[in-house]
Amino acid sequence: MSIKEEILQIAKEAKFASRVLANLSSGTKETLLLQIAEAIEFNKERIKEENHKDVEKAKEKKFSRAFIDRLVLNEKRIENMILSLKEIANLKDPVGKIESMQKRPNGLLVGKMRVPLGVIGFIYESRPDVTVDAFALCLKSGNALILRGGSEAINSNIMLAKILNEVLQEALLPEGSLQLIKTTDRRAVMEMLKLDEYIDVIIPRGGESLIRTVVENSTIPIIKHYKGICHTYVDEEVDLKMAEEIVFNAKVQRPGVCNAMETLLVHEKIVPDFLPSAIKRFQKAGVEIRGDEKTFNLIKGIKKATEEDWSTEYLDLILSVKIVKDINKAISHINKYGSHHSDAIVTTNYEKSRKFLEEVDSAAVFVNASTRFTDGKEFGLGAEVGISTQKLHARGPMGVNELTCTKFIILGNGQIRE
Repeated sequence: MSIKEEILQIAKEAKFASRVLANLSSGTKETLLLQIAEAIEFNKERIKEENHKDVEKAKEKKFSRAFIDRLVLNEKRIENMILSLKEIANLKDPVGKIESMQKRPNGLLVGKMRVPLGVIGFIYESRPDVTVDAFALCLKSGNALILRGGSEAINSNIMLAKILNEVLQEALLPEGSLQLIKTTDRRAVMEMLKLDEYIDVIIPRGGESLIRTVVENSTIPIIKHYKGICHTYVDEEVDLKMAEEIVFNAKVQRPGVCNAMETLLVHEKIVPDFLPSAIKRFQKAGVEIRGDEKTFNLIKGIKKATEEDWSTEYLDLILSVKIVKDINKAISHINKYGSHHSDAIVTTNYEKSRKFLEEVDSAAVFVNASTRFTDGKEFGLGAEVGISTQKLHARGPMGVNELTCTKFIILGNGQIRE
């Protein structure tokens, strides 16, 4: 069977399965998710063994530290997968929810019902834990899922998909409910992107080149998980100790992920009291600092930032720093150079916090908290299939509600249009 025939068959099976999954009861979905959690727990060692193969291969190929970090499935991350499955199982089922029902003058009742999107095509890189998160959310929201992970995580993904499908098979669900494209041939992605007759939405999650390829070639609607150029602005009216803790966490806690801070903006009036101490702490943690001209002239041992740095997602222990005149300059910089992902202000001034919330055009905007919280689990969604940086049809972490849409339902008692 050719790659084209194989992908077409997968898509057809997914379409059939989506109609079955759309009508599963809430109780059935909850039971299945809890059974999957048990299966992951039972197969921990098998998962680690397959993941070890991927990690060793990545090390041989000299992938970056951040890349390998995203690839690893250790005890803690497997436990987090299990916890996410249980949390998603306990979430309220959005499917079938009736919204905004109203009575028209002619007696018709017009409302909306929440329904699954249908077939989700999920194209992603490196992070195998996302395999389980994506399926859990799709099952809860009644969607069939086609997975196409990166070649660097192929062994991990095959094992995880095998465990998930064993549970689904025991429940006698269609084979197309969850499918993993096992070939690492890139032609598979191109074939997948043409199948708008069977696949309802594509969600790409990975590097800029992956997103660009999908956008340029897909005939299917796309929800983009684009790069995370996240900022934190430290205002002149601020608790300095709190500010230092927030910015350090935002950069250092896990630098290789999309919600890590890439640029620090500091009000010029607090520079002497804040910036030297904060940068010293960053440097002690191994962070390379790239400063604007003012920062470069003030702090010894740092690099001078280029224009390119302001729009770069480092995904590493590298930080751009800029001194700004006021909050207006900070907001202007964020809206110009940011990727509309996650941005934060640290301030004790209520009016400035409101201004920042209203004027920063990003999917998640924080006041006095680390950008590292932009995460489906942290937001109470259990997990997310991605963090959408666009405005249609979802924005921010995408959980079960974002994997549904609505259809109009109209209830009458014999009305005809005159």
